[in-house]
Amino acid sequence: MAETRVKNRRVLKGTVVSSAMDKTVVVEVVSLKAHPVYKKRCRTTTKYFVHDKENQCNNGDTVTIAETRPVSKNKRWRILDIVERAR
Repeated sequence: MAETRVKNRRVLKGTVVSSAMDKTVVVEVVSLKAHPVYKKRCRTTTKYFVHDKENQCNNGDTVTIAETRPVSKNKRWRILDIVERAR
């Protein structure tokens, strides 16, 4: 996972795992973190609720998301662009 910043906001890359809601998708971001003692890299996944204004994402799409102001109770991210469509 390559975390970048756009105007002081985090930008992440992940995969859409659910698009059943209206104007909302769930994006799963995988990151590798080193164990504090053994230094072995462990894979961790985090799910984010992301605002999708045009309902353009489907399950399996790879997208980039950016932090934004709170849109609802759980949504604090928005879609920047769709990197790759699912087949």
